[in-house]
Amino acid sequence: MTRLWDWVGNRCRSGAMWVWEPWRFVERMELLRRCFPQWTFLYAQKANRSFVDVAARVADGVECASAGEVKRALAVGVRRIAVAGPVMTREFLAWLSGCAVEVTVHVESLQQLRLLGSVDWSRPVALRVNASVASELPATHHMTGLVPFGIEPERIPLAVEMAHAVGLEVMGFSHHAVSNCLDAEAYAEHVARSVGLSWELARLGGIELRYINVGGGLGSDPRGECIDVVRLAGLVPSLPAGVELVCEPGRFLAAPAGHYVCEVVDVKSAGGLTFVLVKGGTHHFRLPAAWGYGHPFTVVPDGWWPYEWDRPEVVDREVRVCGELCTPRDVLHPGQYVSRLRVGDRLVFSHAGAYGRDISHSQFLSHEKAGTVTLDTWR
Repeated sequence: MTRLWDWVGNRCRSGAMWVWEPWRFVERMELLRRCFPQWTFLYAQKANRSFVDVAARVADGVECASAGEVKRALAVGVRRIAVAGPVMTREFLAWLSGCAVEVTVHVESLQQLRLLGSVDWSRPVALRVNASVASELPATHHMTGLVPFGIEPERIPLAVEMAHAVGLEVMGFSHHAVSNCLDAEAYAEHVARSVGLSWELARLGGIELRYINVGGGLGSDPRGECIDVVRLAGLVPSLPAGVELVCEPGRFLAAPAGHYVCEVVDVKSAGGLTFVLVKGGTHHFRLPAAWGYGHPFTVVPDGWWPYEWDRPEVVDREVRVCGELCTPRDVLHPGQYVSRLRVGDRLVFSHAGAYGRDISHSQFLSHEKAGTVTLDTWR
């Protein structure tokens, strides 16, 4: 990490940028391989599209949720993809049927089954299950229950019947139920419940179960906490030969591999608060505002100062870090203590590689986009 600080201090002279360290992504993938040697891992591209080329080398494939994501995966040589999403058009599915890679569609509704039948889909499919009990898992977001995703368990036999009627083979089920779960015991329960429910639904539907996808949800909190996958490995059930268990980690792989860097351009006070204003903000890095949390940062001092007038600073104080947008919600951290901070210093928001850039409203107010640089030699 010291080398990163040196690089920021010596080369990042102004503005804002994203810094990628793909080797951290690879380290997390290697950890999962050691803990779960029999599992299949598909990188959830939505976490950060910048790591798809790395995933093509070290993961088993990529999970996609749009035509754009599929095209990006194909462009970097991914050989296996899973596709999900509450809205799939006939045109998209017809195009997808011609892809020259292994494709698994996680069917989310009876209508999607009809559309697949209308394009003469010839590959096995999985049915996405919306089991409301999974909404009890501790997590940042819940993907089951009162959400438009998947098919309720009691309707699965009807879905299997319809699939057969339109010429589709159902090989198993998808159970993406949770996002950012940090509790190993709770996630193990999710896996066990998904496996048990899959066997029951396969029996009711009269299908040969070959595929169980437990979705993503391996937690990696932006503030540093991470799910204990070593402990998780000792808690999850094993499967008989012939049944593939698939996991779709996104944030777990991407989070430690990205840093957001921005320059301090002003320091001011109002209403008893000290504001640090940066060249950048939530249009580059929206996650703190979207989730309502303060993302920890490190101050990288800059001894170089080109101007003749005094250099504003703050010493031994809690500061609120805000960006350049004309909205009071452009806040990266509502209050973090700093021993010293000066205009011209840089702030580094580490553990920011998951979702931060990809969900950001970069076109808002037409500010400059953050630059990107990849550092892959400091392992």
